[in-house]
Amino acid sequence: MIYLDANATTPTDPAVVEAMLPWLTQQYGNPSAGYAAGRQARRAMEKARGQVAALIGAEAEEILFTSGATESINSVCLSAQALFPDRPLLITSATEHAATLACAERWQQQGGEVKKLPVLKNGLLDLGILETALEPGRTALVSILWANNETGVVQPLREIVELAHAAGALVHADGVQMAGKRPIQAREMGLDYLSLSGHKMHAPKGVGALFISHHAPFQPLLIGGGQERERRSGTENVPGLVAMGKAAEMLQGATFAPDLRDVLELHLEAALPDLEIHGVGAPRLPNTSSIHFPGVDAAALIIRLDQKGIACSGSSACHTASLHPSHVLEAMGYEGRHAESTVRFSLSRLTTRSEIDQAVSEIIAAVHYLRAQWDPNVLVTLA
Repeated sequence: MIYLDANATTPTDPAVVEAMLPWLTQQYGNPSAGYAAGRQARRAMEKARGQVAALIGAEAEEILFTSGATESINSVCLSAQALFPDRPLLITSATEHAATLACAERWQQQGGEVKKLPVLKNGLLDLGILETALEPGRTALVSILWANNETGVVQPLREIVELAHAAGALVHADGVQMAGKRPIQAREMGLDYLSLSGHKMHAPKGVGALFISHHAPFQPLLIGGGQERERRSGTENVPGLVAMGKAAEMLQGATFAPDLRDVLELHLEAALPDLEIHGVGAPRLPNTSSIHFPGVDAAALIIRLDQKGIACSGSSACHTASLHPSHVLEAMGYEGRHAESTVRFSLSRLTTRSEIDQAVSEIIAAVHYLRAQWDPNVLVTLA
């Protein structure tokens, strides 16, 4: 398989698997236990906390381990609404991940107000609209998807933080797609909260982290035994945390060049000049390419490529089974039909040039094949 769906999940790095295996077998102590095996597990967990903190420019005490970004996002939203009943307003964008959009809906159901800001044609927030939307003294939280999982468009987070803080609001960034692709300096940027997910950075599924600034208030979502410094109760997933820590260590200081993504786009544009790449002109992740193929049904193209051993997706993996078009592309001003002809290719650090060359050839052939099916003057033979 040529895997081009890394924004949905990344392959677990072999070195990460090796690091976590002992904690699945011989070293199974509960990190809350006082005997040697428990203390050993506690030390491994705290090492992982430091590794994740180093990746995002934070201190170890500011890292809360979770089951993934969805839990982290839920925790921040519920905490902010509970702690600031006199600040009913949540501000987010129309191109957020499903987890944030669902939290925004619940925020309203529980009596709060939500402003879901529009984006420009290139997918970027209009900072002027954000500044107008902020209501000093009434805005509890601004929650923004830093890098879009469908288009790869990267929001101007530093400016967003400055505007929000000037209005007295806290800021949460969904940094899931940023980790390992672009540098993250959570403390230096003044973030209050930042969500991460292990399986988007070559660690296993089911483990994540939430950065909580020393200066940011927080009320735990899960209560019970008081683990994670009483910020998230429940026995910690030591193998998963060790794995995420190892992945963070491997990614620290690494760069992700856009070379292979650019090769993919340039070769496809040369052969299919009518295609459209979303977010061009805006800052984008170096691994992500969202492409509209006119006259081609995205579902059929994905199936055709799957038959050829190439994995890609139509939009967010969270909506693969749903029938509605991409809310991200609709927010950028595209019609549903346009979204239905759009495919996302997202590369990982394990993607090779030979894989891209083969994928380009198969994508071009598949597009021509599917277009020919709709041309009554062309005889199509099964390949």
